[in-house]
Amino acid sequence: MEDPWVESREKMVETQIVSRGIKDERVIAAMKKVPRHLFVPVEMIDYAYNDEPVPIGEGQTISQPYIVAYMTEALNLKKEDKVLEVGTGSGYQTAILAEIVNEVFTVEIIANLSLRAQELLRKLGYNNIHFKIGDGSFGWSENAPYDAIIVTAAPARVPRPLEEQLQIGGRLIIPVGSTFQELYLITREKEGFKRKKLLPVRFVPLITTH
Repeated sequence: MEDPWVESREKMVETQIVSRGIKDERVIAAMKKVPRHLFVPVEMIDYAYNDEPVPIGEGQTISQPYIVAYMTEALNLKKEDKVLEVGTGSGYQTAILAEIVNEVFTVEIIANLSLRAQELLRKLGYNNIHFKIGDGSFGWSENAPYDAIIVTAAPARVPRPLEEQLQIGGRLIIPVGSTFQELYLITREKEGFKRKKLLPVRFVPLITTH
């Protein structure tokens, strides 16, 4: 069956992503392939490919396409990488990751969102995603260490367990701050962590149980 949204995706990738400097071919291919309109509420479908975040219910949003592409590219992923995502949300970022790497572990504290994302991602044929409902600020220690961790909501400070669950050489991308946030790329080195500030961003707060 032909996808009537192919043109919208192509346009989104060209005008919002490639034109802003995203170069990773795997990220570009994933953004062209994943049907973003299926990850937004049906009443918001006309906004799916706009250059903006879209509300998905429960006070959460699906991030602006450029930010999804930017954060994914910044992780410098390899096919064999094991990735942890904190904040499954709509499952859109999860799908982008699953297109690029062999194994994705994703944690979501809001059960309704996780279950909805699980159903959709299974329907779309993804079988390399592991789901957990719980507080993502604790990471998912049973499957650590990770080559990369992506956090899609903003804590006031970097949760220590996430840093600790990185491999040596592992990368963590995370928005940090309460009212306004900065996006950080944190790399675990043999002797600690290297922190690099990337750009100012706006994310919903990370919900935690503590």
